[in-house]
Amino acid sequence: MSSTNFAKNYAQNFLFGGVSFTPPANYYIALSTTSISSSGSNLSEPSGAGYARVQIPNTKSYFTNAVNGALVNSGSIVYGSSSGSWGTIVDIALCDALTSGSVWYYTTLTTPKVVQDSTIISFSASAITITQS
Repeated sequence: MSSTNFAKNYAQNFLFGGVSFTPPANYYIALSTTSISSSGSNLSEPSGAGYARVQIPNTKSYFTNAVNGALVNSGSIVYGSSSGSWGTIVDIALCDALTSGSVWYYTTLTTPKVVQDSTIISFSASAITITQS
């Protein structure tokens, strides 16, 4: 996942100038049927049919230590079973709220995932790499 301009600006303002910063206590993985831009815009999530972002506590239990500017998810991320079509998922985003909020990181899936009724989307441990690019 690449950082959005929002995340880069927060990091730079914190590191250069001492602007206070409190990281989110939780992040939420959002699915998108459209390509997300570096500004964090164009996130288009499924609506209804059992869709909800998955909460990930912002602790070292859920993310590895960074090595060479990258870290990965430590455990599986699993969505509930869909109760209808969610469309074709092409991107995912790391957000700071269960709904709305800001997009911190985003990436395009290597293989888009078509979600029909009774589909379960999951990402295994180490499937999501987060970088400051």
